[in-house]
Amino acid sequence: MIQGSNFAECHPVGFQFVMDAKLRGAKVIHIDPRYTRTSALADLHVPIRAGTDIALLGGLINHVLTEGSEFREYVVAYTNAAVIINEDYRDTEDLDGLFSGWMPHESTYDNSTWAYGEHSGSASIGATPERDETLQHPRCVFQILKRHYARYTPEFVEEVCGIRQSTFAELARAITENSGREHTTNWSYAVGWTQHTVGVQYIRAAAILQTLLGNIGRPGGGILALRGHANIQGSTDIPALFNILPGYLPMPDVDRGMSIATYVQPDAGEPGFWGDLPNYLVSLLKAWFGDAATAENDYGFDWLPRITGDHSNFRTVLDMVDGKVPGYLVAGENPAVGGANGRLQREALTKAEWLVVRDYTEVETATFWRDAPEIASGEWRTQDIATEVFLLPAAAHTEKDGTFTNTQRLLQWRHKAVEPPGDARSELWFFYHLGRILKERLAGSDDPRDAPMQALTWDYPTEGAMGEPVAAAVLQEINGRGPDDELLTGYTQLRSDGSTACGCWIYCGVYAGGINQAARRKPAHEQDWVAAEWGWAWPANRRQLYNRASADPAGKPWSERKALVWWDGERWTGHDEPDFPPTRAPDHVPPEARRVRTRCPEPMPSSCRTTARRGSSCPPVWWTVRCPRTTNRWRPRTATGCTRAGRATRRRCSTTGRATGTTRSPPTSTRTSSRPTASPSTTPAVV
Repeated sequence: MIQGSNFAECHPVGFQFVMDAKLRGAKVIHIDPRYTRTSALADLHVPIRAGTDIALLGGLINHVLTEGSEFREYVVAYTNAAVIINEDYRDTEDLDGLFSGWMPHESTYDNSTWAYGEHSGSASIGATPERDETLQHPRCVFQILKRHYARYTPEFVEEVCGIRQSTFAELARAITENSGREHTTNWSYAVGWTQHTVGVQYIRAAAILQTLLGNIGRPGGGILALRGHANIQGSTDIPALFNILPGYLPMPDVDRGMSIATYVQPDAGEPGFWGDLPNYLVSLLKAWFGDAATAENDYGFDWLPRITGDHSNFRTVLDMVDGKVPGYLVAGENPAVGGANGRLQREALTKAEWLVVRDYTEVETATFWRDAPEIASGEWRTQDIATEVFLLPAAAHTEKDGTFTNTQRLLQWRHKAVEPPGDARSELWFFYHLGRILKERLAGSDDPRDAPMQALTWDYPTEGAMGEPVAAAVLQEINGRGPDDELLTGYTQLRSDGSTACGCWIYCGVYAGGINQAARRKPAHEQDWVAAEWGWAWPANRRQLYNRASADPAGKPWSERKALVWWDGERWTGHDEPDFPPTRAPDHVPPEARRVRTRCPEPMPSSCRTTARRGSSCPPVWWTVRCPRTTNRWRPRTATGCTRAGRATRRRCSTTGRATGTTRSPPTSTRTSSRPTASPSTTPAVV
C-alpha cells in the first residue's frame, strides 16, 4: 500500500525492491489524487480527493471491525483493545463533535475522563487495568473503537473521497485477505501525508488499521515513512528543530524547565523508553558540557535555552519582516523560492541587516537583492535593499565524511571521495571553527550568559591542511562513553549519575566495540534477508520495531514462514535484535510494585496504560479535512469540513502518552520522524 507518495519517481532506489516483490507475486496498490508513474506500475490505482485520507482510512477500519477481519489473537495480546475505559468518557456523537474534556478557552482537552477504568479500587500508575478479553464489554477500547468508526461507511467514503464503492470494496478485500497469521501488508507514506496540518492523524489512523490487522512488528508489515532526501530522518534525530533536543527529548519550557527534577517529572514512572528519560538527559548534558556539568549545578541544565513562545521558522520570518531579527544564517535551504509564501520570505530578507548563505551554488536566497521577481517587476529596487549578503561556498556530499539517516532509521556512513575545491568547506568545518572562535573570544568573559559557551566541550581532533574536524570522533561522542572512557554498546548503559556521556541516546551503540557500525557494507549474499550488517539502525540496530509481536504470547512465531524473533526456551533469538529483554521469559509476571519500572507491564506484552494522566488518546480524532464541503457531514452547525475538536493542539500519542500536537511533537508538518513509541517489550495500542 502506497499512500501519500509517488514512490517510483521520488524514491527510485527503494522502489526497485517493490518491483522485485511484485515480480514474486506481491500486489501493489497506489492511493493518490494523481495518476503518476507509481500508479502506472501498481496493480490498482485508487484516486482520492486531496486531504480526505482520514475518511478512507476510517472506512477501512470500519470494514475490518464490521466484517470481523481483525487478527483477534494479536489484538487481544498486544493492544489495549480489551481494556475498560472510565465510565465518564464520552465520544463525539454524545457531545456534538467533541470528546469529553474539551476546554474551549485553551483549545485542548482535559483527558482525565479518558482514563482506564479502576481495577481493585485503583487506577494508579503501575496498577493493572480492568480488561475484558472477549472484547464484548461496551466500554472496552475495542467496542468504543467500533462505535466510533461505524460512521465511516462505504457510502460516506465515496461522498467525501470520491472513491467508488466498488473500488473501495476491492481495496478493503485486498488488505484483509493479505493480513493475519500467514500474510502481512505494508503501508508506505511520504510528504503527501506529512505536509498536511493533520498529517500526524493520518499516520495514527493507519497505525490503528495496521494494528487491528496484525501488521505491526512483523516482517513485511508496519508503516514505512519514505524519506525524500538523504538525511531528513537524521535532521530530526539530532535535530534541526527548535522544540526538541537530540533523541526527541523535549526542549525545556515554562512547564518543565525549572530543574532536571521538574523536567523529568511528567515521565516519572512511565513504562518503556521514556521512564529512563533522566539517563538520556544527564548523559546528553555530560556530552555537551563535560566536567563542567556536575550534580551541584544540575549538570548544566540551566544552560539550555527555554521555549517561551513560537520559535518556529515562519514566526522568525514574520519577526524579520517587523525588523526584530537583524541577522539570518541559511544552510541547506533556499527560502527565497522554497519557503512557504516566497514573496514574504524575500521581503523578510530585505529587512535583515546581514544574511549568510552556505551553499555550493549561487541560490536565489543569495541573489534575491538583484534578481527577485519583485526586482524584475520594478516593485523593489536593488539600491534600496541594505542587506549585506555573504555567500560561503559549501562542500558537496561527495566532499565530506559523515552519516546520513534515512528510511528505516538506518544510519549509513558516507566516505569522502574528493577534497572540496577552493574555499568550499563542509558544515562540520564551518560550525566547528565558528564555535572555536566564539569560545576563544568569550574565554575571559564574566557575563553569566557566556557560561554555556565557556563550558561547552569543543575539543574534536582535526586533520589535513584545512583543519577539517574528524567526523568519526563526532560520531563517537554521539555514541557515548562510560566511566572509563570506553565506547558504550547501547542506550541501556546510560546513567543519570553523571558517569556516562552520550550525544544522542537513540544512536548509542553505533560505534560499539570501537567499530563504525554505520560504515558496514557486508554484501547481501553474505548475510540473511534482514541484512543486519548493512549500516546500523536505531535503536540497538533493531530493524523492525515492536518485533516481539511477530511471535505469539508464548513466544512462538505466528507464522514459521514469517518468523522474525522467537523464544527458544532460554532466551529471545531470531533474525533481528529482539525488542524485548533477551532472557525474560514470555510468561514473566513482574511484581506489582515493580511494574512501573519493568519493560513487561503485564503478563503478556501489551502497551495498555493504567491511567490517562499522560493521555491515552481514546479514541482517535476523526477529521475529514480539506474536503470540498461547506458544512460538516456529521455536524451541520460546524462551518467547515472538520470538527471543532480539530482546534486541539496538544493531543497525545496512544503508545507513548507524549504530545503529538504543535507543542512537543518531534516532527514538523514537512518532516516526520520515526520516534521510538514504546518500550522494547511493548507493541502499539489500538487507540
